[in-house]
Amino acid sequence: APHHDRGPGTSREYSPNANIQVPWPQGTECIARYTFKGTSEQDLPFNKGDVLTIIVVTKDPNWYKAKNTAGREGTIPANYVQKREGVKSGGKLSLMPWFHGKITRDQAERLLNPPETGLFLVRESTNFPGDYTLCVSCEGKVEHYRIIYAKGKLTIDEEGYFENLMQLVEHYSKDADGLCTRLIKPKVEEGTVAAQDEFSRSGWSLNRKDLKLDQVIGKGEFGDVMVGDYRGTKVAVKCIKNDATAQAFIAEASVMTQLRHDNLVQLLGVIVEENGSLYIVTEFMAKGCLVDYLRSRGRTVIDGDALLHFALNVCEAMAYLEANNFVHRDLAARNVLVSDDSIAKVSDFGLTKEASSTQDAAKLPVKWTSPEALREKRFSTKSDVWSYGILLWELYSFGRVPYPKIPLKEVVPRVENGYKMGCPDGCPDVVYNLMTECWNLDPGVRPSFHKLKERLQDISQGIGKRH
Repeated sequence: APHHDRGPGTSREYSPNANIQVPWPQGTECIARYTFKGTSEQDLPFNKGDVLTIIVVTKDPNWYKAKNTAGREGTIPANYVQKREGVKSGGKLSLMPWFHGKITRDQAERLLNPPETGLFLVRESTNFPGDYTLCVSCEGKVEHYRIIYAKGKLTIDEEGYFENLMQLVEHYSKDADGLCTRLIKPKVEEGTVAAQDEFSRSGWSLNRKDLKLDQVIGKGEFGDVMVGDYRGTKVAVKCIKNDATAQAFIAEASVMTQLRHDNLVQLLGVIVEENGSLYIVTEFMAKGCLVDYLRSRGRTVIDGDALLHFALNVCEAMAYLEANNFVHRDLAARNVLVSDDSIAKVSDFGLTKEASSTQDAAKLPVKWTSPEALREKRFSTKSDVWSYGILLWELYSFGRVPYPKIPLKEVVPRVENGYKMGCPDGCPDVVYNLMTECWNLDPGVRPSFHKLKERLQDISQGIGKRH
């Protein structure tokens, strides 16, 4: 019996699509659209949903040589896989594209015209601030249902209660359950794109059935970080249950699809459930965050070479972000993770934005943020360089909190008056000089990450020569 995921055919003579695309370059990531059992020794069998990396293009454009996440190599049929692309942030990615925010009853009725039974949208209630209204087109007219908060949940009829709007919409899409019609077609807010569709289109959507969650390894204000298993690979998973928070993390996940570097924590994919739960699946970093790693091991275990190795790892990642015009905005040792083979990788792109944009200053980590970013919300690669200087200080002081003994409210005025932290015990002068250059009050004078990387490489070769 044919396998239900059978692809379009794989015979060597058969040309699956005569107008084959230009070959994908080496290193391209793709995701399997069908299961491939393999027909010869050289083939690499895979299952639908597996992630594969192209190693070389074979002479036959219909076949690629690829490797899977376990490192096994072989040939694969080109028409069985879909190339992974960066998620386009053009248009707003939305988990709730049918949510129109503060619009009036009249505006809602205009949007649901021409009438089509089952066409719907959700808006904020104008008469009852804090509540919502579900507007549904039904047999030529629009019905407005007030959604109220009761017992901490949302309800229309005080019979069915829902955690969030996505759950409510999902329920009434399956069953009218007392409404004039079931919800059939969302009226998408202009300029928004359904996040689920965009992650699927670009090859980043994973199947929830393939993900097994084991235990919680971290708790954040947004939800839990868990260790899990995705098709035999150990992974870390951010689980976000609240629809509003999930919406903010969609932006993080879409940034991560555009970035790929050995010193950045790699996104494996995203799962968006209809009830509003979001899972962001990344590679698992066995040794945890850098600040805890430094504190728990200390000077007896970690030598100068290891510190320099971490400094370079982070600098390489930041030089890559700089070259691609991304600003991290929250660089600190707590946002760097350490892999099983002791490679440091930058994580937490929660605040990463394409260069030069502003954000809420109230939540900023004062001791790591540059004076101009705190004062004028001016974020740039150069404000990341300032934070990198602080991270170097954290490294060489084995995870101490910066500006020890200075009360938090005094940090900013003292820094603006030219105060710089002293050299940590045992830190080489050449490295301390780099820190102080990162802390120049004039952003224009701070070195670039490209320059910092070159200088750290020189220091590391210099240290190498002395041994």
